Amino acid sequence: MSELPLEEPNEIYHLDTRKALAEHFFANRELGFRHAPFEREIAFYESVRSGNLETVKTLFTPLGGEGFGKLCPDPLQNLKYHLVVSIAMITRFCINGGMQPEDAYSLSDVFIQKTDACRTIEEIHALHYNMTVEFTKRMRQIQSGQQYSRTTLQILDYISDHLHERIYIDDIAEALGKSVPYLSRLFAKEMDTTITDYITRKKIETAANMLQFSDYTALEISSFLGFSSQSYFIKQFKKHIGITPKEYRDRFYSVSWMNLDLQNKG
Repeated sequence: MSELPLEEPNEIYHLDTRKALAEHFFANRELGFRHAPFEREIAFYESVRSGNLETVKTLFTPLGGEGFGKLCPDPLQNLKYHLVVSIAMITRFCINGGMQPEDAYSLSDVFIQKTDACRTIEEIHALHYNMTVEFTKRMRQIQSGQQYSRTTLQILDYISDHLHERIYIDDIAEALGKSVPYLSRLFAKEMDTTITDYITRKKIETAANMLQFSDYTALEISSFLGFSSQSYFIKQFKKHIGITPKEYRDRFYSVSWMNLDLQNKG
């Protein structure tokens, strides 16, 4: 039995939609509300897709803050809606990045069910962060093309969690209960680089993203990422990126729509 064709929405439906949109735009304009810059949002999802946990943590924005629309008058339900949207977006970006659709959709189902079970705003924020990290870590494995040992994964996670500090191999070894020589050999074998070089590279990658998608100065970024001095930060940045932090900011900084609006009005 063939399915009946869907009926075209009538003129009253179109008028109601146009009226609701006009009221929504007017309310947002009166409140001075702007959605989050599109470039930053895409950069965040691309970072999840590429498995770049350090960049994800840099660009991560808690739900309900500046730039998030109001989907429901109830604060908790509003955050639930936003979280479901975020889960759906991340799921599809990860599928595009190589995650098996069944794995991605199953993970999505689990997190949406957890969202529905949340009873407090704090639970929503915690679940949002954990969901993002879980998808990113799985994509990190997929993008690497190999299965890392449990110890190497622990090293990667330690570096990611302490990227804003000065990281010493001795501290990693103590945290994992392993010897420095053992960690150094294992990491070099599986990652084809030293722990020290990997830490520096990740700090520079994060710095580049902060220069592009935030308003922090090079000095603030240098301090935030635990570099011993701004001059050392500039030296390492130029060594890995090829240009200075200032040149990178001037060339790649993403101006938000709000700034563009202000410039056009000036």
